[in-house]
Amino acid sequence: MSSSVSPLAPKSYPEMPALRGVRMATAAAGIKYKNRTDVLFMVFDAPAAVAGVFTKSKCPSAPVDFCRANLAHGTARAVVVNSGNANAFTGAKGRQATELTAQSAAAAVGCGEHEIYLASTGVIGEPLDATKFAGVLGDMHGSATGDFWQEAAKAIMTTDTYPKVATRTAEIGGVAVTINGIAKGAGMIAPDMATMLSFVVTDANISSSVLQSLLSAGVEPSFNSMTVDSDTSTSDTLMLFATGAAASDGQTQITDPADPALAAFRDALNALLKDLAIQVARDGEGATKMLEITVTGAESDAAAKTIALSIANSPLVKTAAAGEDANWGRIVMAVGKAGEAADRDKLAIWFGDVRVAVNGERDPAYSEEAASNVMKGQDIPVKVELGLGSGTATVWTCDLTKEYVAINGDYRS
Repeated sequence: MSSSVSPLAPKSYPEMPALRGVRMATAAAGIKYKNRTDVLFMVFDAPAAVAGVFTKSKCPSAPVDFCRANLAHGTARAVVVNSGNANAFTGAKGRQATELTAQSAAAAVGCGEHEIYLASTGVIGEPLDATKFAGVLGDMHGSATGDFWQEAAKAIMTTDTYPKVATRTAEIGGVAVTINGIAKGAGMIAPDMATMLSFVVTDANISSSVLQSLLSAGVEPSFNSMTVDSDTSTSDTLMLFATGAAASDGQTQITDPADPALAAFRDALNALLKDLAIQVARDGEGATKMLEITVTGAESDAAAKTIALSIANSPLVKTAAAGEDANWGRIVMAVGKAGEAADRDKLAIWFGDVRVAVNGERDPAYSEEAASNVMKGQDIPVKVELGLGSGTATVWTCDLTKEYVAINGDYRS
């Protein structure tokens, strides 16, 4: 957790309503720092439907392995999250830590260990002493409350400078439902399925299989379309839970992902996921600028996304943004190296509304002053038109500053 808040932080935060069927509590267990909240216990009053997507890293954390194994059961009664230690690359000790945590959580809630989900974030390679918080889960279960979303988001922060929360409402079959979500992430962000840690809960009555379908689709244009530093974490976890409390209002359970009654809920969920993902990008370590990069005219949507990420992950593009330098030649470089089809003589590039290049050369009406003025803003839209097809994609990233180096050069201190 940084001592100073990012200049890109939200100017205000939404009112996060209590959500039927879920309660939360936090504690300071001293996992890495003293007197800092670092454990979140999320408890479901009845078995909740669950879905998840996880890192595609070949070196996943012990909690990721644990969650993947439990996901097949399709129900959840509790989630335990700790910050300060990733419990990754910790061998048998890491597995023992997850087992102890799951046993303690299951005993506190009164459920099976297969209904417990775990997540850890922080330093990789350091053994996690789960006894520091496993013993307090019983007390946390007793004190858990529904009106606790902001504090829950704060508990899972590491180098984040602000808590990331979002809420949406929708109707299913005429019944109002709510979706709340929290996320953490500021560095080691280049998701290959989701990103960092994020937990989304709804009171809708939806089966686990439908939740999984919604989540797997919704993650692509949101968490899978943002990057901070091109590094995919060992611990990436995004989970979606449905308490089913809306059944008491007459909402019939949704068991088919193609059910037309899901349309408004799907839109609301996708908007919430995008909201959280952009908040993560805006809190990139040391960030002072937010870049929205849109590629159009590619041979396919997949090709457009590959090119957009090539631009977003380029250190030269990101440092130019930090220095407010309208160096569009670096965009050309990133397009050319992406490995997807591109025709130099059809390429056009915009910074904001200012076209800086067209037909393979600098725009005849190019204005350095106008382009530089775009770069002075906190939010910098970049558009690239390839002129080859109908493929499009948009991704989000931040600039690369000296502060990023300072944070990550001293991360374990």
